[in-house]
Amino acid sequence: MSNPVNLTINGTAVQAPAGMLLIDAAKLAGIEIPAFCYYEGMSLQAACRMCLVEIEKAPKLMAACVVPVAEGMVVKTESEPVVKARKTTLEFLLTNHPLDCPVCDKGGECELQDMVFRYGAGESRFTEVKHHVPEKQWSPVVFYDGPRCILCYRCVRVCNEGMGVGALGIVNRGVVSEIAPSHGDHLECDECGACIDICPVGALTSGAYRYKTRPWEMEHTGTICTHCSNGCKTTLGVRNGEIVRGNNRDRSGINGEFLCVKGRYAFDFNHHPERLQSPMMRVDGKLEEVSWSKALQTIAAKFKAIRDGSGRVGVIGSARMTNEEAFLLQKFARTVFGTNNIDHQRSGDVVTLLDALSGKTGTLGSTADCYNSQAVLVLGTDLSQQHPFLANQVRANFRHHKASVYAVTAGPVREDKIAKASLRAAGDGLAELESLKTKLQAEKELLVLFGDSVKGESVRKLVAFGESLGIPVKYIALVDYVNSRGVMDMGLLPDLGPGYHAAEGPAGMTLPQMLVADDLDMLWIAGADVKVDHPDAFVVVQDLFLTGAAQKADVVLPAASAYEKNGTVTNVCGEVQRLKKAAETVGAKSDLAIIGLIARGMGVDLGKVDADAVFAEIQKTVRGYNVPLPVIVTGGAAQTQPVNGRVPANVLPELIQSARDTLFTTGSLTRYSKVLNEVREAPGGLYR
Repeated sequence: MSNPVNLTINGTAVQAPAGMLLIDAAKLAGIEIPAFCYYEGMSLQAACRMCLVEIEKAPKLMAACVVPVAEGMVVKTESEPVVKARKTTLEFLLTNHPLDCPVCDKGGECELQDMVFRYGAGESRFTEVKHHVPEKQWSPVVFYDGPRCILCYRCVRVCNEGMGVGALGIVNRGVVSEIAPSHGDHLECDECGACIDICPVGALTSGAYRYKTRPWEMEHTGTICTHCSNGCKTTLGVRNGEIVRGNNRDRSGINGEFLCVKGRYAFDFNHHPERLQSPMMRVDGKLEEVSWSKALQTIAAKFKAIRDGSGRVGVIGSARMTNEEAFLLQKFARTVFGTNNIDHQRSGDVVTLLDALSGKTGTLGSTADCYNSQAVLVLGTDLSQQHPFLANQVRANFRHHKASVYAVTAGPVREDKIAKASLRAAGDGLAELESLKTKLQAEKELLVLFGDSVKGESVRKLVAFGESLGIPVKYIALVDYVNSRGVMDMGLLPDLGPGYHAAEGPAGMTLPQMLVADDLDMLWIAGADVKVDHPDAFVVVQDLFLTGAAQKADVVLPAASAYEKNGTVTNVCGEVQRLKKAAETVGAKSDLAIIGLIARGMGVDLGKVDADAVFAEIQKTVRGYNVPLPVIVTGGAAQTQPVNGRVPANVLPELIQSARDTLFTTGSLTRYSKVLNEVREAPGGLYR
């Protein structure tokens, strides 16, 4: 701590950094100064007056949320004048506040309720009739009850500063003041629900959660969001086996409290009525429900016959599989069938980036770098639409650290508002990037986030450009889904095994090649919704729903979702995190369990098939994954070490194709999420 300031709070000596606010300095000593409007990381409001404290020699009580610490300052946070002031503040706040705690969704989690229990007077001196206005619905997921609002402005600030949207403001004056959308009677925003979670009272409530349950009636499980690749932690509230709420109020993940609409609300696909709950087999041309034992016996017998007959096999995985499932699937394909015909839909050129950076250390960016780097370049991606948490980190970096932001994109993006320079570019954008070289060379460091328009040789040119700047440069190759990075690390590729080692034997068929091959004897699809037209092949599909691929299958197995299994996933920045089972769908099994059961039916020994055992094998065999296990087990994120050598692969650019998902789309899961289909912004679009 440089230049510490010495002060006394409630008789306790405290040291705090110069410039720190008094309310934060008190936390260093374990002293809570209550506040409604103050929120860490947001602009200061000083509106609620709950944080008033007594400062020696000050002529009046001072708001601790706007007073910086000073040498020799003596502070009292619970003196008689302070307590009296807080009681008066609460009395004013309750003037028009309805006494509906028994039915309010915030009951048990309400900051106003807590403060009234702590300081509130037993009766009010006001005899006037309470001012009341009807509750309003601003969107399918956001409801506003004006009389409950205490005008702390948290929601306005988090929408404007945190999300960069500015969808909320204040209308009217005095007792009739209230929060209102910028578009009249409805919201046009990210529908992220941050305004609901940051609200200290029950003024803003969730359309997905309201009137369903109470916090103490739910079981809470912290796991990783199953949608995009940013790896946000979401705490799922489960009641009677059904997920009813998602948030991360304990700030336990890399994302703090941030969640987008998918992480907070799009868990509803999990209990969609069309979820598969029983295996299905094709009988007389139609799929009919069968038992698990019959389905597995049929698959094992057919797989064994194809293996013994040296039949041609294709295996397609999914970027929503866990690391353990992807590792075991490729192990099965390579050791049991002896084939490298294994692939998945690739959405970013991580492979070429790792090869281009061979021999260099400290060149792969992390989520923390998005917040801390002094300069950030967004290249060929609509970051706020496709990678909302990374975009949030960049905005916070600009707000808190005055970072220089540059955007070179195909169309307008939200980063333009904070950019030092922004350019429109076609193709990979490298030609346009040259015009920024002088400005970039003047920066002390640079973080580059690039999308799927930069692939193949363009990635090598980008790295060469970065080296020519003469400053430290880090890179993040953006990918689409929760484990798009992890399944590549695990070797779900036709020419590369786990850890990007060259696969033994000749390279196998790529995904597009398998989809058009007419000589396959078997096609095994684990979680991918692809176009299948293989009348002569034995097709097995394991998925959550009867997708287009499943409808063409000979056997369909009901798979568990990411919210229904244990394991690990690796986010876009190579940070490994733990999935924890939160719910269960009757009849569904994890991909890991399915692979293990098929192997056992064939008499094949793949070792112990559970998430912990397979991850232990991954740690021993996959380069970069010998990460500290306690960090992951306790809910943290562990950065994998970069491959610091050449990657023996020749990536075909046509294999790299992002799904171009927006904030309101998430691949095939979109059509099974009621929330994503109801919000008026859906399906949305990039570069708008």
